[in-house]
Amino acid sequence: MAKLLLSPPNCFHSLNRTAAAGVHLVAASSVQFRCSPPPSAPCYLFLRSSPSPFLGCSRRWRVLPASSSSSSFSSSSPTDEAKGEDPPPIASSSSGDVDGTASSAAAAVGVDAERVAVDVDKSNGGPAGKQEFPSGEFKMMEFDWWRRFLVRLRMLFALPWERVRKGSVLSMKLKGTIADQVKSSFSSGLSLPQICENFIKAAHDPRISAIYLQIEPLSCGWGKIEEIRRHIVNFRKSGKLIISYVPICGVKEYYLACACEELYVPPSAYVGIYGLTVQASFIRGILDKVGIEPQVQRIGRYKSAGDQIALRSMSKENCEMLTTLLDNIYENWLDTVSSTQGKSREEIIDFLDSGVYQVERMKEEGWITNIVYDDEIISMLKKKLGQKEEKRLSTVDFRRYSRVRKWTLGLEGNGDVIAVIRASGSISRARGPLSLPGSGITSDELIEKIRTVRESKKYKAVILRIDSPGGDALASDLMWREIKLLAASKPVVASMSDVAASGGYYMAMGAGTIVAEKLTLTGSIGVVTGKFSLQKLYEMIGFNKEIISRGKYAELQVAEQRPFSQDEAELFAKSAQDAYIRFRDKAASSRSMTVDQMETVAQGRVWSGGDAASRGLVDAIGGFSRAVAIAKQKADIPQDSQVKLVEVSRRSPSLPEIVTGFGQSLFGLEKTVKEVLQELGSSGVQARVDGILFERLEDSSEGSPIIGLIKDCISSL
Repeated sequence: MAKLLLSPPNCFHSLNRTAAAGVHLVAASSVQFRCSPPPSAPCYLFLRSSPSPFLGCSRRWRVLPASSSSSSFSSSSPTDEAKGEDPPPIASSSSGDVDGTASSAAAAVGVDAERVAVDVDKSNGGPAGKQEFPSGEFKMMEFDWWRRFLVRLRMLFALPWERVRKGSVLSMKLKGTIADQVKSSFSSGLSLPQICENFIKAAHDPRISAIYLQIEPLSCGWGKIEEIRRHIVNFRKSGKLIISYVPICGVKEYYLACACEELYVPPSAYVGIYGLTVQASFIRGILDKVGIEPQVQRIGRYKSAGDQIALRSMSKENCEMLTTLLDNIYENWLDTVSSTQGKSREEIIDFLDSGVYQVERMKEEGWITNIVYDDEIISMLKKKLGQKEEKRLSTVDFRRYSRVRKWTLGLEGNGDVIAVIRASGSISRARGPLSLPGSGITSDELIEKIRTVRESKKYKAVILRIDSPGGDALASDLMWREIKLLAASKPVVASMSDVAASGGYYMAMGAGTIVAEKLTLTGSIGVVTGKFSLQKLYEMIGFNKEIISRGKYAELQVAEQRPFSQDEAELFAKSAQDAYIRFRDKAASSRSMTVDQMETVAQGRVWSGGDAASRGLVDAIGGFSRAVAIAKQKADIPQDSQVKLVEVSRRSPSLPEIVTGFGQSLFGLEKTVKEVLQELGSSGVQARVDGILFERLEDSSEGSPIIGLIKDCISSL
């Protein structure tokens, strides 16, 4: 039978379910732990002190297998615990104790047996004992008679564009890409902040009786999907009706739609709920045929940026990483849909694997509410809301309702102010000739905003909202420095959207606290750099380029007409390695890890938010509302206090947006193409999670003539 000695005698404790059966706890006169015989596999003991000289102490002790008769113990603080993997399940005091011995031992040392269990809070990224963060859970605000009077008065004298007829239905259509930036009134496309704000306003607005949510194919990431779904669930707490209409239904669309009270599809709906896939394309074979040789330097075994043109197939490490990410998304989808629809995981898997596309079968098996056309939903809404059939249903669209201020509805305070700085897109040091206002993150612009907030006394805290795959390493480092300085002057909480990886994570680690969605793509602590050798292409087309230079490495940055020499290749590799070491070491320091600990989770690997939290890269799991709650906590603002959120990064509309209303689509050039062309002509080592980026190490006045021709052609359009 195993015996465990512990002291001080007034500690309360909890044993892991995997601990050896029959463990006894005995008070000892000194701090010592022994286990005999040793366990066959690693198990865990959590100790947290009650009032004593050890008050505030909370440690995790790991029992390691040993060949001797006693096992060794290694301890870790709550902060250290968050850096490792989630511990196995912990026994509860009511049923998890082995043979009831833990409870009896607790009584023997004068500890209440009901307090034996120590919980693991996965949303906090570690065990209880680590700093507890507020959940930011949505609660309907209750107004006193005076506040209700003020709200009614404000609505009575509201500006023309804020007036909404009582009993109206808010009509929202979700489709395509969803930006994380706040859009101007003249911009096209959807904005996540405005979508979420509309849900909150509609829940409290007495003039809104229901939401009619039309969902079409979405091309945003799972971080934004989680945020929107959370707001759908929160809206339902208001007791108001929300129904969804999905003419084209895939896994993302269904994931959102099933959160609504009712889900409708037309008879001819396209249903494609077959599962999830991830794919990668490789064009190295094409480049070889046209005489272009990519010379890539990637630091980190899992760093996959550049694989598209450097490799012909997926690497083993990239396959492992993508498989894990896909499993995370798939398991979350199964669990969420299972709890929402009241079906077992096995039923859902059978549904996916049966290839169902007939809407009639979906209705029979309870996957949808009914099969109707759009006009029938309008008639149905009239009946549900008690409106006469002959009268027109009063609706307000998403864009118009976005103009209703939270202040009008009494949802915004006039006291404490929290700044919101949004950083969305690829990272660069300056805008190129093909860049449009508001596209991507430039270090100069963001640093200016950060300094403005740091120097202002009106902001009690800052939320740094990040949605970026990374980019220029120098720009990332410069912004990290400013974020660190900002965090030294006031609380800074980084809130991650779809992706905050590589350079995006570089920025986040400058904040005091990092919050991510459980399916946010983050991490990717690594760098990539390289160049194209166009020697064979130039020979094929008869192009010649000659360079006269002084200095051994003078041609390193301009000689695309030939591959690297051996010395140049070595310098190139060393530069990338040094950039990686700086990135990794700063990440280790920012997250209170040793370099060796950080190395195990770095190596360019992309993690889901949930996995990142269990490894100490993220502090808490949640969306923007949780980031606000944590910012309040850090700034000593009561959780029930209304604060004013000021969008520091909100931009003014550009002239093309005002004149045409089409925004960036006016130029007829897809964002991804513009970004790739811009990045190919810029310079610097890249800290990026994906995309095609092969940059020279230094600024160059002369770039590739092929790229220059393409740029000139595009610029002339």
